[in-house]
Amino acid sequence: MDPPAHIFANRKTLDQFSPEQFIGKALVVDCRDLKEGQAITIDKINIDKAKLSDFLFFNLGWDKRWNLETYFNDYPCIDDTVLEFILNSNFKGIGFDVMGLDPLRDNNLNRHKALFKNTDIVNIENLTNLDQCGNDLFWSSCFPLKIENCEGFPIRAIAWYE
Repeated sequence: MDPPAHIFANRKTLDQFSPEQFIGKALVVDCRDLKEGQAITIDKINIDKAKLSDFLFFNLGWDKRWNLETYFNDYPCIDDTVLEFILNSNFKGIGFDVMGLDPLRDNNLNRHKALFKNTDIVNIENLTNLDQCGNDLFWSSCFPLKIENCEGFPIRAIAWYE
């Protein structure tokens, strides 16, 4: 999990977030039909359900490639419209079952920079089993340890249903 300080030294670290930042309603966006290098577009998102969620998770099916060479292939990434939707919403966090928010070839981390520049949000990478969460809202938690000045930490993401 990365907070804004992961990119910008003067921004919020994980320990500066309240515990409420790490728990809430979540929605999985199913993107498993996308091919390598394709963009995650706004039409993939159920906007009405997304507006009711605190976390937006993108399921690319990439967790099934863990420990395979293809895990490091050109995974799909959100496009500018999806990034704008996230920035203009009130999400506590976003998450992916890939190793990053930016394409592998983007050494400048443009999406990370846009996400964290003015938004107090967390970005979760390498999620697993998003295919088990369904297509409706569910409860999710993703607590990191509270370590002073922490700009990134592993978490255990949990989903449950009422």
